[in-house]
Amino acid sequence: MAKITVFLFLLVALVVVSAAEASPEPLPARRSRFLLTSSSFYSCSKKSAAAVCLAAGSPGATCCGGRCVDTGASGEHCGGCNKACKHGRSCCGGRCVDLLSDRDNCGSCSNQCSNKCTYGFCDYA
Repeated sequence: MAKITVFLFLLVALVVVSAAEASPEPLPARRSRFLLTSSSFYSCSKKSAAAVCLAAGSPGATCCGGRCVDTGASGEHCGGCNKACKHGRSCCGGRCVDLLSDRDNCGSCSNQCSNKCTYGFCDYA
């Protein structure tokens, strides 16, 4: 019994030591306490918008407030600069829609229902 206890103790110690040696990946830089920022930030101006925002890897083709954005999917710039969607709505194709009840965007963008969209499900119950 004592040999099993010693073996288990050594096994646990080995696991703890190996976990301590593994270095975790560093966290991305933070803009505030609640919002993470991405390292792929495309800054633009009215003069450089065409060159910067249309480049490969850019998040979108429109320059809004000094940032390249996708006005077809951005909740803060839906359909144009500074046109934010209200709480509970998502941006699908440049329109703010309610994914829980919209027949053309039921549960996700471009998911069309034949009859009715309820709680994000087509023909629920």
